[in-house]
Amino acid sequence: MGKTLFDKIWDAHVVKTIDGGREVLYIDQHLIHEVTSPQAFNGLKNRGIGIRRLDKILATADHNVPTINQHLPIDEPLSRLQVDTLQKNCDEFGVTLYNLGHENQGIVHVIGPELGITKPGMTIVCGDSHTSTHGAFGNIAFGIGTSQVEQVMASQCLILTRPKTMRINVEGTLAEGVTAKDIILYIISQLTAAGGTGYFVEYGGSTIRSLSMEERMTICNMSIEMGARGGLIAPDETTFDYVKGRPNAPEGVKFEEALSFWKTLKSDSDATFDKEYSFHADDIGPMVTYGTNPGMGMRISDLIPDGGGRASFDKSLEYMGFRSGQSLNGQVIQNVFIGSCTNSRIEDLREVAEFVKGKKKADHIKAYIVPGSYKVRQEAIQEGLDEIFEEAGFVLRQAGCSACLGMNEDKIPKGEYCISTSNRNFEGRQGPGARTILASPIMAAAAAIEGKIVDVREMIRGNGKA
Repeated sequence: MGKTLFDKIWDAHVVKTIDGGREVLYIDQHLIHEVTSPQAFNGLKNRGIGIRRLDKILATADHNVPTINQHLPIDEPLSRLQVDTLQKNCDEFGVTLYNLGHENQGIVHVIGPELGITKPGMTIVCGDSHTSTHGAFGNIAFGIGTSQVEQVMASQCLILTRPKTMRINVEGTLAEGVTAKDIILYIISQLTAAGGTGYFVEYGGSTIRSLSMEERMTICNMSIEMGARGGLIAPDETTFDYVKGRPNAPEGVKFEEALSFWKTLKSDSDATFDKEYSFHADDIGPMVTYGTNPGMGMRISDLIPDGGGRASFDKSLEYMGFRSGQSLNGQVIQNVFIGSCTNSRIEDLREVAEFVKGKKKADHIKAYIVPGSYKVRQEAIQEGLDEIFEEAGFVLRQAGCSACLGMNEDKIPKGEYCISTSNRNFEGRQGPGARTILASPIMAAAAAIEGKIVDVREMIRGNGKA
């Protein structure tokens, strides 16, 4: 019987099988940041041991960092403490750190791919749930807890139970105005926020194969929002072209050798998955969420469904100030956030710039764009995107996680709505009492221009006005 891509990679990294069917898995790359690493470093100090593979660990500051005036000392006490602690720990243990001001600094799941650290066939972990982003390159990437961060630091291995496998196929051509973000929000809305629990998901089909690497990263990034352990996409020419020439990619003969291996990374034609689903691009439209988990999403043309009397559903709508049967087309908002490890890459910024060029945001809207890395910001400036944003009334800030999770000063005021390109819409995620509506970058941009949620397709058809 054939093997899935997931099983091929997993089996190649199993060091040994232990009692209870669990397996010791070798980890190729460990990424760390300021939030989940301090306790792990302290654990090593208490045990008097060092890091097993310094060449396989990389640190950056991203979660708590301010997105303005990064050249100045951090004002917020907790953020300053965490970033300073990361610097001290990395200095003490000899870990490479891309801190504020470094040309490689940025959101951990943005800098890995852009620096060529993320390559096909790897196992990659980080103390951050959205590590699944890296699966877009055809590897096993997943988030781990702080105790596991220490375990990888000490041994370069993890003791794990193998997840089940799921295949999700999407076929067809996306309509204009429909994006990768809409694909994954649609899938989650159909399978629910728990539909992938216990599984590692492989995405396939003609729609997925047509996506750029940045779009594939958006898909894999949100795999965990349906409860999955992670997501991956088989590498192809799009993948190889993206990796080639990046700073940490192999060169010359070594690249050709790596390429020969990468081309074997696909599920066999007779591979069996524990569960499979199929969707068609024609059924997917611009998506928005209406509740307080990513599974509570709908097409902008739909109405908020009835919760069937479920208390949790009713509580979610009450928090959001919505009701069953309501349309969100025309819903007034106050904030727009374009950023996060889901949608903060240069391709996202280019798409937004092209859409808002020559337009102005609504006067009451606070709109800011937070690039995923120092390099993305510099590239945006070199291309003149910053001038387009400024003329449209958008603020281009500095790299960081920002209002995705509100761990710095970038918080949404209580009771206000924010249409956000991030990945989670939990209660208080973007600040106490904040109301988050997830959407694609161009849906967010359209809302900023109109001052309310609109169907971006109407603006495209109407040459700029809904």
